[in-house]
Amino acid sequence: MNPSKIQPLLNYFENYWAVESSAIKILNECVTERKLKRKEKILIEGENCNHLTFVVKGILKIYHIDKKGNQHNLQFASESKWVTDFSSLYNDVPSELCMEAIEPSIVLQIKKEDLFNLYDNSPLFDRNMRIITENAFIEQQKRVLQHISSTAHERYLYFLEEYPNITNRISSVQIASYIGVTPEFLSTIRKKTAHKG
Repeated sequence: MNPSKIQPLLNYFENYWAVESSAIKILNECVTERKLKRKEKILIEGENCNHLTFVVKGILKIYHIDKKGNQHNLQFASESKWVTDFSSLYNDVPSELCMEAIEPSIVLQIKKEDLFNLYDNSPLFDRNMRIITENAFIEQQKRVLQHISSTAHERYLYFLEEYPNITNRISSVQIASYIGVTPEFLSTIRKKTAHKG
């Protein structure tokens, strides 16, 4: 692979640690670039999640479809963010989630076996990636607690704080699904927020 293709990934890692040349060599060999169309899925419910995905450009969403066919957005990932189903990836079980591009996107993907190979061959990569993974779990825990203990207005403010760079790039329907309200109620919340501001 052309090293320039993984440069966004290396730039990201540089915020945490200086990636060793041995790890860069493995990344060059195993990272796959994918260009996604709007609404293209990289994971469908029932499939095993076999990749860790890094967003170079665009926005992806993770969502679950309940028994009534309603979509519940759980997470958004824009530039320089990671997205995966950790439960499926690490436990080798079918995913209960879907992952889809909201807009045309470019992602870099690392297969599970290559990720574990990096862990084995680079203790520094292993330690720092596990910190990144732990932070993701912490964010998920905060999201769950916030969802069950906060009002819809508080959840909207949390969304604005958590995703300041994508608020104007995704539809009200997507945001409403994330905070657990109807688009109409979201409109009411936005009017009240603007009035208070």
